[in-house]
Amino acid sequence: MNESVAIPLPPAPSILQGISDGCRVVAIVNQKGGVGKTTTAVNLAACLAVAEEPTLLVDLDPQSNATSAFGIRSSGPALYRSLVLREHLGNGSLQDIDIKGLKILPSSIDLAGAEVELADLPDRASRLREVLAPLRSRFRFILIDCPPSLGFLTLNGLRAADEVLIPIQAEYFALEGLARLMKTVERVRGSLHPGLRVGGIVLTMYDARTNLSRQVGEELRSHMPSLVYRVAIPRNVRLAEAPSHGKPVITYDISSPGAQAYLALAGEFLARCGRKPRG
Repeated sequence: MNESVAIPLPPAPSILQGISDGCRVVAIVNQKGGVGKTTTAVNLAACLAVAEEPTLLVDLDPQSNATSAFGIRSSGPALYRSLVLREHLGNGSLQDIDIKGLKILPSSIDLAGAEVELADLPDRASRLREVLAPLRSRFRFILIDCPPSLGFLTLNGLRAADEVLIPIQAEYFALEGLARLMKTVERVRGSLHPGLRVGGIVLTMYDARTNLSRQVGEELRSHMPSLVYRVAIPRNVRLAEAPSHGKPVITYDISSPGAQAYLALAGEFLARCGRKPRG
């Protein structure tokens, strides 16, 4: 494919440069499904914990894929009840993972009801921010795996976050939606959360052997050079296999290209935060 890929992207918002020693909340968002959003949330969280950064993963998606990716097959409605009923999270709400420094706030099918019920509640877009406020002192990073849609759950994720991380498949149709997503973030900044920033864009399912993947990467970097991560996540069988074993890829096969890519991504993520990996 010799023709360049035309991508109608808006100007890039300024990246958040450096942070204090406090917690950083990152919403991992893409309105399009199948772009590696949950894979990125799960594996980046695991790699940050391995780097000795206390990390919480919040599964905000009713499909619960991030929850099951860690081998958790059933969980209570704690997150649902906190969002809808404003109940405090109990001591057992955050589940331990077999990686030191990593916990998960699991999802359940009840969250599908929360998407509807939040519509009629006061402060409907700020409920998750309230839930996470007392947890910020316990973690260095809180990653939120948002649903692949722009409903009240995703709005809650954006309102609770300090910044947004956007995984995007290296294909044309995935890029078409990026401009819309960026405009959505701008609307949230204008109406709900002026401090929200786009922290970065991660190319996923990248195949350097194809012209399309290379052209998509070049087009993105030409429009948003400060936002696109240098590390691209390759297509990798081990990445696809790991969730069925209830493990992130670094504990399933750390030597695989997928594991090495996410370790490198975590290193670049920490560098953008002004921190050096300690693990």
